[in-house]
Formats: sequence, C-alpha cells, structure tokens
Amino acid sequence: MVMGEEPHTTFNQFSPLLILLNDSFSRQDSVRVCHRWKKLVDDRWLWRHVDLTLYTMRPKVMWHLLRRYMASRLHSLRMGGYLFSGSQAPQLSPALMRALGQKCPNLKRLCLHVADLSMVPITSLPSTLRTLELHSCEISMIWLQKEQDPTVLPLLECIVLDRVPAFRDEHLQGLTRFRALRSLVLGGTYRVTETGLDASLQELSYLQRLEVLGCTLSADSTLLAISRHLRDVRKIRLTVGGLSAQGLVFLEGMPALESLCFQGPLITPEMPTPAQIVSSCLTMPKLRVLEVQGLGWEGQEAEKVLCKGLPHCMVIVRACPKESMDWWM
Repeated sequence: MVMGEEPHTTFNQFSPLLILLNDSFSRQDSVRVCHRWKKLVDDRWLWRHVDLTLYTMRPKVMWHLLRRYMASRLHSLRMGGYLFSGSQAPQLSPALMRALGQKCPNLKRLCLHVADLSMVPITSLPSTLRTLELHSCEISMIWLQKEQDPTVLPLLECIVLDRVPAFRDEHLQGLTRFRALRSLVLGGTYRVTETGLDASLQELSYLQRLEVLGCTLSADSTLLAISRHLRDVRKIRLTVGGLSAQGLVFLEGMPALESLCFQGPLITPEMPTPAQIVSSCLTMPKLRVLEVQGLGWEGQEAEKVLCKGLPHCMVIVRACPKESMDWWM
C-alpha cells in the first residue's frame, strides 16, 4: 500500500460477500444472507475505495454492484478487463463507463487493467476523474486525438500509461488538451520517439511530475527535453538506459526540482559515477529526495558517497520493486 493511500476493498478480503454475486441475485437468495454481513455490505465506507482486479467480474455482476452499492460513495475504482480471454469474452462497454459517471458523481480515480478499450471512446469516461491509470490496455488510434472535444475530462490531473502498446507520439500530443494535467507516467510505451516527446513536452510545460520508465528513449534525450520545456517540474523518475554525465548536466540548476529518481537495472559504460551525480544534484536548490533503484549500489561505497555528498537530501538506495502480477491477469 502506498503511504497515505486509503485501503481498497477487495472481494478476496470479504469472501462471504460473494454470496451476493450469484447469477440470479434473487430476493429469496438475499434473505438467506446474515443480517450482520448485509449491514457490512451496505456500509458506505466499504465502497469508498474498491479494487475488483482480483476477481473475474462479469458485466452482469458489475452492473449489479454499480446499481446497488457504489453510487455517490465511490471515490476510486480498480477493475480488470478480458483482453487475454479471447474474442468471445465480454469487454468493457461505453454504456458501463457512462453509467459509472452518472451513478458515481464523486469518482476521482479510475484504474483499468488488461482491458480492451478500442471500442470505448474516451468521451464515455466519467468527467469527474482526476486520475486515470491504464495498465496493459489496448486503445484505438483515435482514443487521444488532439482534435477531439476539448471539454473531455476537464479535471484530469494525473494519467498513467503503463504497457499500453498502441500508445505513440500522436496520443502523447493529444494529452496537451488536458489543461489541468500535472502528472504524467509513461511505462513501456515503446512507440514514443524522442522527437514526439520533445514536441509534446513543449506544450505540457505545466507538468510538475514526469516518469519515463522502460521506454526506448535514452535518459539523456529525455533529460534534454525536460530541461528545455519543464522548468517547473518537481518530480522526475526515469530509467537509466542511455544516461551519461552529459545528460546530468541538462538538469543542473533546475529551480523547482524536489525529487529525482534513477531506476535500473541497465547500466552502460557512460553511467555517471556517484560523485558526478552528487555534483549535479548540488546545483538544484530545492532538491530534497534522491532515489536510486536497481543499480546494485545498496550497502556499497556508492551509497556512502551519495549520502555524504548530499546531507540536505533524503538519499534512498534500494533494489527495484518486484513487478506487479497485474500484467498477467
């Protein structure tokens, strides 16, 4: 669980609730349910943050949950699709997404996993969303076109695009219409080019957080684009592939940068030394957190150099976190 994040409800935590999720949902079956469990199910806090990714949700069940339990109490929802279940498997529908927006006016965060969204237009998503996460999802070429309705998702502040294989420069350019956007995470979006990133960041100059992980972009080219267009960025996280001492120079003097993270495991001969990293970080007046993941520096001399050279920073040196199993649902 992320620090400061409220716990999510999962059906695995409350297996007796599955009694309610049969095919008929008849009144007679409901009568058999213990009143104590019924009271728990109806508790408004139970449906505030809901995680359905651990349970194969058929559309009929999802519609029942939406109509019966979620409503205005729902603030965040994680749900999975059927992308790898074959062509005959049920898919998320525009009607379900529109109903989600109508029934749940307080929904602020939607995380979709392994879902085919090629037939679900972005215009059908709840307009109240502030955070949208797509993990291993399919989208169409027109899903994020800049020419679409500029009033779509007017409150969107954060978008996570993790292993969305169709995502490319045109989609990235389309993000520029979200004027409230402040946080962008690109993970494994291998179709995005250096030219596309540079052109899009020029119009996304208001971003405060950028993460570029596991892409084909070199770290140096990413840092160059950031230094040219994101002078107010506060948090940067990127994979170290293609990172050199010259690339670090691009970040020197960044006036608002507070948190910087380099993530492995790829280390090239051009990889900056700990001393070079310290030298560049000392030019960033507001830097308070330096994190190094997956470079094998834990407990080594490199960690001591970073900690000693940056006494004003919280220096975190650790292994890469384990990969989520969500990708293989």
